[in-house]
Amino acid sequence: MDKKIKMMKKCHNCIIYPLLILFVAWFFSCSGRSNKKDVENEPVKELSEPEEMAAEMIKLVAPPENAELKLNEKIKIVLEPDARVLPDSVRIWFDGKDAGVIRNNIWEYEIPSSLNSKTGKKAIKVVAYKRRYRSQTISRFVTILSDVAPRRNGYRVINVYPHDREAFTQGLVYYGGYLYEGTGQETRSNLRKVNLVTGEVLNQHNLDSKLFGEGIAIFDGKIYQLTWQSKVGFVYDLESFRMLNRFYYQTEGWGLTTMDDKLVMSDGSNILYIIDPAMFLPVAQLEVYDNKSMVKDLNELEYIKGEIWANIWMTDLIARIDPASGKVLAYIDLKGIMNDPSFDTASNVLNGIAYDSENDRIFVTGKNWPKLFEIKVTE
Repeated sequence: MDKKIKMMKKCHNCIIYPLLILFVAWFFSCSGRSNKKDVENEPVKELSEPEEMAAEMIKLVAPPENAELKLNEKIKIVLEPDARVLPDSVRIWFDGKDAGVIRNNIWEYEIPSSLNSKTGKKAIKVVAYKRRYRSQTISRFVTILSDVAPRRNGYRVINVYPHDREAFTQGLVYYGGYLYEGTGQETRSNLRKVNLVTGEVLNQHNLDSKLFGEGIAIFDGKIYQLTWQSKVGFVYDLESFRMLNRFYYQTEGWGLTTMDDKLVMSDGSNILYIIDPAMFLPVAQLEVYDNKSMVKDLNELEYIKGEIWANIWMTDLIARIDPASGKVLAYIDLKGIMNDPSFDTASNVLNGIAYDSENDRIFVTGKNWPKLFEIKVTE
């Protein structure tokens, strides 16, 4: 009996399993035919052109690369279009500012003179736009020169004061009835407070022997002093010369002066950096040019009656610079002021300008000079 039952179960399984396999095969087969039919009946999607195509739509004809232009003049932009693909519009930038847009197939444009307000190397960028095309960008540089020929000033000596021949003058400030001087050279750099009339050193702070001291400025009851190539400067208490802080910068340090609520720094190039004293970070810069070329080797600085005055290293000249535009308004020629045949001014050059704003007095000296001069500028 048990054997019979086992035989019946085996026979049952033999029937059920093949039927199940056939059902599954039919299900997937039907399902596959249905999908195939849907795919065959689905419309074929046509391939479209790229949504953005490349094209050279324009050429920038004028101004040419490195053209020399004048401050405060309108700058004419001339474009040459490609007739096969005309742009819908062209936008123009000058010195990073949006200068305007051209439409309706007009291929000339004048950048307003109000945007051409600073001397220096300036970028012009034009960007052409057309629907379904990638924009095309063309950039080039032009040089903006001063729009005036600088005047040539002379001088008249009013007074002569003693000056320490060991003072390699890098920075000079008149404040509160005293001269403050920053000196240079490794092992000899210092900051000092000096009696104008006698030349006596009243207070002195010596820099680390590895540092080469440079320009100084007084702001908010503190003295700021640069170093040449170490990229570090120092802040001192005005009265005690106690060091309060140090700051860092990315260029060489040459000259320094105070201009209203900012500092102005030179690095021996034609660039002046406008500095926020709180963090000693540049907030703007001026590229200094006259009507012919850049004016480089800017050294010791002084702010006098709304102008930045700068010694030009290895010359007898002081440049009077407009801080709004960067152009040179005039040159003061101090040739012959150190009239001493026994003293070599070829290496011990003119360097150091200080201004007594209360009494309208200007002082100048040089590196290791035995004298300091009060002068009047003449036309």
